[in-house]
Amino acid sequence: MRKITADVIFPVAAPPVEKGVVVVNDEGEVLSVGERADHSPDELEVHRGAIVPGFINTHCHLELSHMKGRVDTGTGLLPFLQKVVKFRDIPMEEIRDAIVRADREMYENGIVAVGDISNKLDTREQKEKSPIRYYTFVEMFDFLQNEGAQKTFDMYKEVYDGQSDANGNRKSCVPHAPYTVSPRLFSLINEANEKEGITISIHNQETVHEDDFFLHKAGGFVEFYESFGFPIHHFEPTGRTSIHYALERMNPDCRTLFVHNTMTGPEDIRAAHAWSDKVYWATCANANLYIENRMPYYRHFIDEGARMTIGTDSLTSNWQLSVLEEMKTIARFQSYVPFETLLRWATLNGAEALGFETELGSIETGKKPGLNLLSLEEGWRLSAQSAVKRLV
Repeated sequence: MRKITADVIFPVAAPPVEKGVVVVNDEGEVLSVGERADHSPDELEVHRGAIVPGFINTHCHLELSHMKGRVDTGTGLLPFLQKVVKFRDIPMEEIRDAIVRADREMYENGIVAVGDISNKLDTREQKEKSPIRYYTFVEMFDFLQNEGAQKTFDMYKEVYDGQSDANGNRKSCVPHAPYTVSPRLFSLINEANEKEGITISIHNQETVHEDDFFLHKAGGFVEFYESFGFPIHHFEPTGRTSIHYALERMNPDCRTLFVHNTMTGPEDIRAAHAWSDKVYWATCANANLYIENRMPYYRHFIDEGARMTIGTDSLTSNWQLSVLEEMKTIARFQSYVPFETLLRWATLNGAEALGFETELGSIETGKKPGLNLLSLEEGWRLSAQSAVKRLV
């Protein structure tokens, strides 16, 4: 048993406790949260800084870890996608080594659970033995080609069947993005996710070209499809932003995690919230800057009461895999977002989005959330020097 104390404890689901004490057993289960006066000083493990729950990374592509530094920054999403899709001939040993290193990096950065996008089985072995809990989203796309939807689904269903569900890991079949999934493939994915408690992840409104495509069948996606030889003569613009195409084809009874949302506005957020009360939003600030040199406007989401979560995306589109670095970037560029709001995004909201909230996301009796020590500035503010140390 350990009695761990610091300048302040942020349980997340309860108010901060200055000079609080968290008591955990040898398995990391929280036995109590109290004050120093309730314990003998010689029993305490004393730290400077703030104790917070382990971080939840709701969006990552672990299998792309070998791509670190291989794609230029600031190109925009479409050139980025073309570069990633066309990149080939990486030895499997190099891919596996990169996956192991990336998993270790996330663990050392205080991450306890990850929502991970997978198109292959490359990450299965590491997920089976990792101390991190994974929710694997087996991502499917057919580039709007209805006639090939069943073949596409069957191919990815094999990947789904092979994914890890050991040690508390979970998995589901998910659509890639509105602009890459046909109505038929959406239907097949819905049929595969009839169990309760499923989370669906979908990339959403990451670039202005995405909305242009659905509004007017214009913008860069028209040329993008032509460059890969995918006919889109059958596609008719909807006259509405891309998120509406997804809302009309997904199951509102599933938890739904919209990812990136760089161009998402208040009307889009309200439409999603009217569609379902199980909607979450993942932001990957550093990836948005890496690819598009822009970020979402978080005021829209805060004003609409959106349940935000934080992801890192992959090492293809980020310099590191650290939820804290994502929080610091948001605090730097949109400093009106309070630290406690960011912390909830990084912990409890993420745990809820992945269905892990009974054990993770907040420092509460009976949970095993992991404990991180953060160095903060006066007034409990993040700075460029803020660092994380994993305690439990």
